[in-house]
Amino acid sequence: MYVRNRTGACRAEAVYSGRVLGVVAAALGGPEVLQVTELPEPEAGPGQVVVRTRAVCVHPADIAATTGEIPRGPVPPPFLPGWDIAGEVASVGPDTAGFRVGDRVVGMIPWYSTRGAPGGYAEFVAADADWLVPLPDELDFVSAATVPLNAQTAHQGLSLVSLAMLPAGSSILVTGASGGVGGFATQLAVQGGYRVLAQASHGDEQWVHGLGAHEVVSRSADLATVGPVAAVFDAVPIGEAAAAAVEDNGVVITTRPTPAIVPARGVRQELQLIRLDRELLADLVGQVAAGQLRTRVAATMPLTEAADAHRRVSAGGLRGKLVLTVG
Repeated sequence: MYVRNRTGACRAEAVYSGRVLGVVAAALGGPEVLQVTELPEPEAGPGQVVVRTRAVCVHPADIAATTGEIPRGPVPPPFLPGWDIAGEVASVGPDTAGFRVGDRVVGMIPWYSTRGAPGGYAEFVAADADWLVPLPDELDFVSAATVPLNAQTAHQGLSLVSLAMLPAGSSILVTGASGGVGGFATQLAVQGGYRVLAQASHGDEQWVHGLGAHEVVSRSADLATVGPVAAVFDAVPIGEAAAAAVEDNGVVITTRPTPAIVPARGVRQELQLIRLDRELLADLVGQVAAGQLRTRVAATMPLTEAADAHRRVSAGGLRGKLVLTVG
């Protein structure tokens, strides 16, 4: 656990004999608040396993957590950022079925409920077994760590579109198709039989076209001119500019709150916030391992360079996800 000394500084207090490295947000703020520190070695409780982390994906949500700009309000520091981990089972707690020491796993820490206790930015993480799924041998740790949050968000967001009972072949515009959520949304929408218009970053049109998009839209395009489409998956999100592409009585899905659309248009706005679905996660990981879904990694950096990783992600321009590696 963490305690404060008389000066208000944060320090780790040993609970177990072992120590592991982690990266803690010691205060709310920019990348400079991330500190490499020693943490108590976690123990697996009932229904848990300890995962030796090999890769953890850096998400905009991690940055939002450190700056305090997340749903349900800021988390009081110190805390561990990190949603998506991939690694190996190091120990198994009592009453835990389905995993053995040495198993390769990937999973999503439901950070919206753990609030950083635990988070993924650590060498070892005590995780509920229900947060994890087996990692096929065909998929490496680094690529696997890019899947859980991004792919589940995309799939769950598209399920909100499906609830609108859109006719087969309806057109969907996906913004941010160069990114993690948008890239998976593009592929899953194509799988679902929709006609997909996907917005690509400048110079990234070939990648987005390779995801199966029927039409690639330039980042600089006036989206009001590419519609009307039956639905918009605004993965960036960009808000009003994307909403201009949807037809009246259509659907707009966003990953963060955006301004309300003029009520007279009858457009349904849905906010997609991630929820952990283990069965869905296992299916999506399996599809990536089988080559049925594509993901990409822009760069890897050691866990100890998490602050610099946050700076790179905040600066933008990465083609793919940035993944922290351990060991």
